[in-house]
Amino acid sequence: MQQVIASSGVEKNDLKPHLNKYWCIPPKQSAQFVACMEDVLDVYTRPIDASRPLVCLDETSKQLITEARPSMPCKPGRVRRIDPEYRRNGTASVFMITAPLEGQRHVRVREHRKREDFAEVIRELCDELYPDAEQIVLVMDQLNTHHIASLYQAFGPDEAKRLADKLEIHHTPKHGSWLNIAEIELSVLSRQCLSDYFETREQLSKQIAAWERPRNASNAGIDWRFTTDDARIKLKKLYPSI
Repeated sequence: MQQVIASSGVEKNDLKPHLNKYWCIPPKQSAQFVACMEDVLDVYTRPIDASRPLVCLDETSKQLITEARPSMPCKPGRVRRIDPEYRRNGTASVFMITAPLEGQRHVRVREHRKREDFAEVIRELCDELYPDAEQIVLVMDQLNTHHIASLYQAFGPDEAKRLADKLEIHHTPKHGSWLNIAEIELSVLSRQCLSDYFETREQLSKQIAAWERPRNASNAGIDWRFTTDDARIKLKKLYPSI
């Protein structure tokens, strides 16, 4: 099984490698932060339960690019050559749904990152991916669309309530998105699959599906080793002084 080992923090993309490094920097002595953190860490210690699957969800944007001049493909002894000139072709939203205890992930590409898009992903999660689950234990960050209200904006009240009742939601703390295992999966996806140019959502979806299939077939997982006990030692400065 392929594994990615998670530690107590995930470094953000280094957009300016010689000037800055971007991190999720949590507030010091924040009761709100540690309460959410310990809640999520406790969820990760639960045993696998088919009736209550653990699912982590995260999303990112991908710029769609059209090459101004066709790239020159790789040849023996020569890397692929890409002209730096390009044309922007909009963006696509990539939703990562990962079940870490099962070693499975399901990626969905949508045009927008609106509440309606999140709600449609949740409906697919409930009705297509886990239709027989009694309840889905869902871990996600506190993005403004990642709330039950999005279901009520997208669907009628009966449908929204039906979906909401099937979710047991646990939010990672603000400035603590590294606690979401789906963010680690998105990092793997970005490194292994998203570095190329993609002109359309269809092209992007096809490439992601080709990445997803062998990773699911091998049950590649995340070896999460950070616990509440670790947090109380390594991140002691985040806890309020009593």
